[in-house]
Amino acid sequence: MRHGKKFNHLGRTASHRKAMLSNMATSLILHKRISTTLAKAKELKKYVEPLITRAKEDSTHNRRIVFSYLQSKEAIKVLFGEVVEKVGERNGGYSRIIKTGFRLGDNAEMCIIELVDFNELMLKDAKPAKKTTRRSRRGSGKAEASNEADTTESTEEKSAE
Repeated sequence: MRHGKKFNHLGRTASHRKAMLSNMATSLILHKRISTTLAKAKELKKYVEPLITRAKEDSTHNRRIVFSYLQSKEAIKVLFGEVVEKVGERNGGYSRIIKTGFRLGDNAEMCIIELVDFNELMLKDAKPAKKTTRRSRRGSGKAEASNEADTTESTEEKSAE
């Protein structure tokens, strides 16, 4: 019976699936954003987020455990270095999946999976925009200055009389 064995096998053997997820996780950590199918992205999210959580505490034990999943020294350096600096205060939700449409060949649903704090466009939108004031042409500075000069001349003439 297969009770409680419910996860997406992605049409691959166990060894192929493990190697594919390891390679995709390494690419995600190194490049901060990858494009893939929605099913693979959902499985990758489940695979990589516990690794990022483990990387928050930098110890030899945690580095060895993460290395057993990723099999890449460069990815370990980046994960325990710059990735943890950005997401260190987060409690979870380190990645974001953005759907991009359907692939032409087989109509598979495609998406982009990215690390949350590395998207510069989203970070710019999160900051409040500087308030700009609009100036009308009617009330230009020169006209106001000439009106003030006219009123001071007229008050001087009245006081002289």
